[in-house]
Amino acid sequence: MSEVLIELKAAGFARDEHDILSDINLQISNGERWLVLGSNGCGKSTLLRMMALREHPSSGTVDVFGERLGKMDVRQARRNIGFAAQGLSDELRPELRAIDIVVTAKNAALEPWWHVYSPDDMAQAQSQLDRLDVGALSERPFATLSSGERQRVLLARTLMTHPKLIVLDEPFAGLDLPAREDLIMALTSLGQDQDVGGLVLVTHHLEEVPLGMTHLLCLREGRTVYLGPFSQGMTSSTVSETFGLRIDVTTSPGGRLQAQAHNSD
Repeated sequence: MSEVLIELKAAGFARDEHDILSDINLQISNGERWLVLGSNGCGKSTLLRMMALREHPSSGTVDVFGERLGKMDVRQARRNIGFAAQGLSDELRPELRAIDIVVTAKNAALEPWWHVYSPDDMAQAQSQLDRLDVGALSERPFATLSSGERQRVLLARTLMTHPKLIVLDEPFAGLDLPAREDLIMALTSLGQDQDVGGLVLVTHHLEEVPLGMTHLLCLREGRTVYLGPFSQGMTSSTVSETFGLRIDVTTSPGGRLQAQAHNSD
């Protein structure tokens, strides 16, 4: 039986008396690749922040690597979670070199001066940048990189500690078409890597979904619409219910998803 990486039981999250997530039951095991799908404001990012130990549930429980959130050392546990989100770029000092951004993930830090990094650590960071085809940019300040290059650096950061779980919140946001396609190919390759324990990806554009996803969670207004195998859930009816709009889902000859929305009559 595969190791359970994350388990949520009746998990909910509220802010200012507004329910953002309600009664989420979810189990993610080693080797699984999950897509979390839903429109803006449905609770996707909040869910991923709970998985990445950045938020606590208002109700229910979240267990990560067999430990209960609220009763664990989150600083230590975060080192086993590779997390990249839209807001992370804003938290990083623009003058930091690309290699500094990657190596600081060893300690779940945002600045290199808080810890001492060995030559082996720097070599590991360089290796992950090379893996994402941005190794030549290791000495460049983060602020001078293109949007696509920044996303690759952030993805390299998630791999720094050989984490058990990688959590990616809309990594394609702000990318032009060539950069988006390059990142999709990188994520497809990452998903095929057996050394990557679990992968969770959030998006609301089906065209951005890399090949190899195994499971699907669809959210609408903070509640579960579908939870289960990707192949069974990725249908026009399920996606239409998720977005509250008629959407036809098809697959290209290469296996990539395509979607066409129809306005209500």
